[in-house]
Amino acid sequence: MVEEETLVKELKSKETQSNAFEVLVTNYKERLYWHIRRIVLNHDDADDVLQNTFIKVYRNIDGFKGDSKLFSWMYRIATNEALSFLKQKSKKLGLTDGEYKDHVIENLQADVYFEGDEIQLKLQKAIATLPEKQKLVFNMKYFEELKYEEISDILDTSVGGLKASYHLAVKKIESFLKED
Repeated sequence: MVEEETLVKELKSKETQSNAFEVLVTNYKERLYWHIRRIVLNHDDADDVLQNTFIKVYRNIDGFKGDSKLFSWMYRIATNEALSFLKQKSKKLGLTDGEYKDHVIENLQADVYFEGDEIQLKLQKAIATLPEKQKLVFNMKYFEELKYEEISDILDTSVGGLKASYHLAVKKIESFLKED
């Protein structure tokens, strides 16, 4: 994998931008896809949001100052794109956020790309009941195994606040699974 600093320089240079962007997509597309997929839940929607994320990264790379890791910056863009997508989609369907979450969960079993068993489906239903921030923190910590410091960079939140959000999310998921 190319050094992040070198990759950023190449992304900002018109001569090397195209090749560097290919490297960037190759290195990060799978991780970003699964991050987005855990937010939007649907494969096709995740593909659309991923494409929009890379377009934004490409268009805004000159604005990347290097205050955080490139990875964190892209995750922040992907997170914002996914959340915006959900808001637009629920508005377009005339549903509240809660109704839209229910709609997505109901359709999860019908998604040919959903490979989980009944337990995975129950876990996804439990996660879907969480407030947005707790859902993001839980997914990043549990599935993506990110450190609290990395999540802090991505969500621009204190580590202490993230630990509290994760703890509450785990308790709510446990409670949901016991009730179900």
